[in-house]
Amino acid sequence: MSDTEVSVQLPDRQYSIHIGRALISQAALYPPNVREGRLIVVSNVTVAPLYLARLRQALNRDPLVHLLPDGEEHKSLAELERLLDVMLEQRLGRDSTVVALGGGVVGDLAGFAAAIYQRGIELVQIPTTLLSQVDSSVGGKTAVNHPRGKNMIGAFHQPSVVITDLDTLDSLPEREFLAGVAEIIKYDLLGDAEFFAWLEDNMGALLSREDAALRHAIAQSCRHKAAIVAADETEKGQRALLNLGHTFGHAIEAFQQYRGWLHGEAVAVGMCMAADLSARHGWINRAASERVCALIAAAGLPTTPPAGLSPTTMLDLMQGDKKAARGRVRLVLLQALGQAVLSSDYDDALLEQTLDACCQS
Repeated sequence: MSDTEVSVQLPDRQYSIHIGRALISQAALYPPNVREGRLIVVSNVTVAPLYLARLRQALNRDPLVHLLPDGEEHKSLAELERLLDVMLEQRLGRDSTVVALGGGVVGDLAGFAAAIYQRGIELVQIPTTLLSQVDSSVGGKTAVNHPRGKNMIGAFHQPSVVITDLDTLDSLPEREFLAGVAEIIKYDLLGDAEFFAWLEDNMGALLSREDAALRHAIAQSCRHKAAIVAADETEKGQRALLNLGHTFGHAIEAFQQYRGWLHGEAVAVGMCMAADLSARHGWINRAASERVCALIAAAGLPTTPPAGLSPTTMLDLMQGDKKAARGRVRLVLLQALGQAVLSSDYDDALLEQTLDACCQS
């Protein structure tokens, strides 16, 4: 089966997302700079042994490689500095390329390095987790974490191409796969009630990693994200909707010190909490809120925060979210299944009720 191509159309440029099997090995998908110029491949100690040889074979060369430790806690300024040190020591020029081979941590950190090295060099994303394939590799957001907040230090830097090889999902641990399903659920809640119904009917096929279900879910998610990014590349408005569940979720991750819970797991709980708060406002009915949580539970994802996270602590952590405006946290909430809104016009008392109900359930 040939690959599926999704185009990201920006005001001043365009790039493609290729989705299919055995794509890492297809040399024609890589830009000329990767095939011929200087490059550094950024990966981690888990992914590189699995897929780096395929990249070398496709390029018919032995590129410079920098490996990160595995884990969200390593998406840090310290690891970014280590990578930049290597790039400077090797005297990479502005005509060089960073190739990110890995999941969201690799893609975000390598992308940020590409964004700031000599004021920006070319970036190629090869996402190897479901979450990175449907979310972090697309749209140009790059960042590292800070102890006071997730993704607080970063830049917008678009890739020249995204190569989504479904073969990488064959070796993906179940828990990591489910974390990516959480982001797929996010897209149907944002703008596609029909996609939500498709997921309800096809969750079993998706969890079984059936090829047709994978292709459809990933391509549909990428199309939704591409449309939002095209309309609002640097998140001045509409793009903030992509953070559905993330304000709650980032608070959970910060509470866990970026250990223990995966990003998608935290976002899954955050979507349940956003649906609960939306129902308390009367924007959606309780049945719709329960449908959201039922779909998340059917995906094998958590629906409540970790033990020990109090409502007071969670609210305090939410206050540091980068979507806050004029000192007030803005939340992405639901007006219907498939229709979301970024709002600071919510009732604080109802937010407290959601935190009390969810954190103590």
